[in-house]
Amino acid sequence: MHPETSLMNDEAELARMRSIFERQRHVSRQEPFPIAAERRETLAKVRNLLADKRVIERVIEAISQDFGYRSPDETISMEIVPNISLAKYYEKNLGRWMKPRKRHVSIWFKPARNYIVPQPLGVIGIIVPWNYPLFLAVGPMLAALAAGNRVMLKTSEYAPTFGKLLKELMASIFSEDQVAVINGGVTVAQSFSELPWDHLLFTGSTSVGKHVMRAAAANLVPVTLELGGKSPAIIGPDYPLHRAVDRIMWGKCLNAGQTCVAPDYVLVPRQQVSAFIDAARKVVARNYPNLASSPDFSNIIAERHVERLKSYMQDAVSKGAQAIPMADAPLDDRRRMVPTLISGVSDDMVVMQEEIFGPLLPVVPYDSFDDAIAFVNARPRPLALYCFEENKARIQQVMSQTVSGGVAINDVLLHFGQDDLPMGGVGPSGMGSYHGKEGFVTFSQMKPVFAQSKFSLVRFVRPPYGQLFRTVSKLMMR
Repeated sequence: MHPETSLMNDEAELARMRSIFERQRHVSRQEPFPIAAERRETLAKVRNLLADKRVIERVIEAISQDFGYRSPDETISMEIVPNISLAKYYEKNLGRWMKPRKRHVSIWFKPARNYIVPQPLGVIGIIVPWNYPLFLAVGPMLAALAAGNRVMLKTSEYAPTFGKLLKELMASIFSEDQVAVINGGVTVAQSFSELPWDHLLFTGSTSVGKHVMRAAAANLVPVTLELGGKSPAIIGPDYPLHRAVDRIMWGKCLNAGQTCVAPDYVLVPRQQVSAFIDAARKVVARNYPNLASSPDFSNIIAERHVERLKSYMQDAVSKGAQAIPMADAPLDDRRRMVPTLISGVSDDMVVMQEEIFGPLLPVVPYDSFDDAIAFVNARPRPLALYCFEENKARIQQVMSQTVSGGVAINDVLLHFGQDDLPMGGVGPSGMGSYHGKEGFVTFSQMKPVFAQSKFSLVRFVRPPYGQLFRTVSKLMMR
């Protein structure tokens, strides 16, 4: 697209974005509390849309076009199925979540009542990444809709084909006063993050997350940041190596490693490093027998990211590491990368400093289990941590001595697919959480209410103060 045309499109989208935002904000103030039946109907619209065969075909086609090639089965299993399941989960549970929740009342305030009322916040902004453009758009949107809000989605400029389709699909079931999709480039994204949302959710890199939070701070907008970081996998000394390798390499190769919770490096007992490498090569050969033409292996999203990944590998090799490809087949498509293990890594290598977001996997040897935990704790807190271990004491050691956004024991990634578990990071890997019940809470004002009764002891501690006040005060301090 010609730069001037792109600029004109962005300007038109900016005007449209601001207009929709004002309309949504106005309507949310006029209709602040949709009843449970209305919310279930809204969620059912999304669920039925995603279950439509023709819609599924179009989603697969659009995402694959943006990637250059994306495995259709990965799109179905990682984007469509989880959102349908999540919509059902919210439909089933939101009525119970909407009910006022009783809270304890101190004896000195009885018979008054305390309770919490979940109230919709209003208008929610969601900034969507390119790696799972449907799952990471619709997933948080479902939580916001279940909580009774209006939603605006900003799609990624790296996924323009899908962004155009998502806009069409949402417009087929919702008015823009309820759900709207905003496309466009970096300028639009920046302006989107600067709007005075009732809540803003961003999924993406830590570096961009800092800019989003800075923009939101100007309007004191509460922010949920779903970032990334370097998620480690620890293989215990007695855990069956072949089983760990099978699951780790599946998680690393899924979507060509372009997953925020993909294993970013693996800690292996030193004496098992060679066996790990051999087993990993066999797993890749079995899962993708002809990598160059495999319909199950996806491309890297853009040439820019291919060059980024190559630079990580070249930097590591230049500093003494060894890059070990997991397949021999030459790749004609420059955006399809061979899964590669990197051994002999050190902290001064970029591949051990930055989130990889691709099919490169550093292999780090350790001498004792304590050393493995210390290695993880010496680095920023990750979004996910994977522990392969059957010894309960070692599992408990990992759980109690490390801090991460989430944990999966004896597998990878699957904790993110659980309807009743929250998604969220900690520190550099994120802030706040959504998904499941926590998503409903995140997009609600959990409003505390104190309801006074006709009779109240508080009247004995009001002016004019005297002996009765001092006697009651002493009793209250016991």
